Amino acid sequence: MSKEIKEIHRVVDQLMIGNVILYPTDTVWGIGCDAENVQAVKRIYEIKERPEEKPFILLVADVETLKRYVKNVPENFVNLIQNQERPTTYIFNDVQNLPPEVISRDGSVAFRIPQDEFCHRLTRQFERAIVSTSANVSGKQSGGSFSDIPDTIKEKVDYMVAWRQEEEIQARPSRIVQLQPDGSQKVIRE
Repeated sequence: MSKEIKEIHRVVDQLMIGNVILYPTDTVWGIGCDAENVQAVKRIYEIKERPEEKPFILLVADVETLKRYVKNVPENFVNLIQNQERPTTYIFNDVQNLPPEVISRDGSVAFRIPQDEFCHRLTRQFERAIVSTSANVSGKQSGGSFSDIPDTIKEKVDYMVAWRQEEEIQARPSRIVQLQPDGSQKVIRE
């Protein structure tokens, strides 16, 4: 078994018991937890000193997992994600099976299917949504690399993923697209 696979198993174990993790995503290093675990989600709000009215992005492995949380995934969604050129987060309405702590005031939730190999394997192995938020205090500058993460954040999480910590990543958040009821798209963040 490769080191990466062993680490993914360790991370899944941490998520299953409700711990908060620090992990590399397809964009930047992030803070995460099981999106269905209310206590873990609340801890992330505390760690980030983030107002609860600012929900998080959730990562899922694939469209089938997304359907667990979104009642009506547009028919053209598979084509959208296959043709994207960079990590893109999609905002969906009409969500289900999620605690209020991850749902925005307007009832929507932002999801991303990561293309990064580590992240994709992690979400596939976990089989549920994982919170993904930048590893910084809310309102403060966030870098993309592990070395950019403040010690105050590192000290508060339960587990730091031992993978790609040495990489220097150019911080670039995902593109965010709101899917409209008529199937059209509205770009929120390019």
